[in-house]
Formats: sequence, C-alpha cells, structure tokens
Amino acid sequence: MRNYETMYILKPELEEEAIVTAVTRFEDVVKNGGGEIVKTDRWGKRRLAYEVNGITEGHYVLMTFKAPSSAAQELDRILRIQDTVVRQLVIKKDE
Repeated sequence: MRNYETMYILKPELEEEAIVTAVTRFEDVVKNGGGEIVKTDRWGKRRLAYEVNGITEGHYVLMTFKAPSSAAQELDRILRIQDTVVRQLVIKKDE
C-alpha cells in the first residue's frame, strides 16, 4: 500500500450534517478499496485563493490515507463527479 494525501473543498452552503456525510462517504471509498485512513483533518470554511464558478469560499478537508493505487483512483473519480465538491487533488506522498 502507498501513502496518499487528498485535499478537497466542499461547497460553502452545505450544512454541518451534509459535510459529515460527505467526509464519511469519501473515507468509506478508501476503506472499501482495501485502504486505511491515517488522518482526516477538517479545516473549516475558508476563502478560496481565486473564484471558482462564482464560489469564493469553501469547506476544506485534508485526508491522509494508505491504500492500493486502485482505491486512490476510485476516490479521485468519485470526488470529480460529486456536485458538492468544488475542487480536489489526490497526490502520492514520498515514502
């Protein structure tokens, strides 16, 4: 298993319950793919560096996990198609 890190930004108008549901759903994608969550760090609502489709703020979440590459690819695919995600990035960390 490799070490990965993903940061994603959720839409600012989401309620707390919707944020918790989204974070749990993305963690489950990793777990169901044979990975394990090392740490999930919710940064809260912050201003974006630049406007994205009229959105200037978002809820930032940083997740560190260990997983096979197939689980990381599936997480990236799921993040890309979610309406609640403004931006996402999944990177492989150096060993």
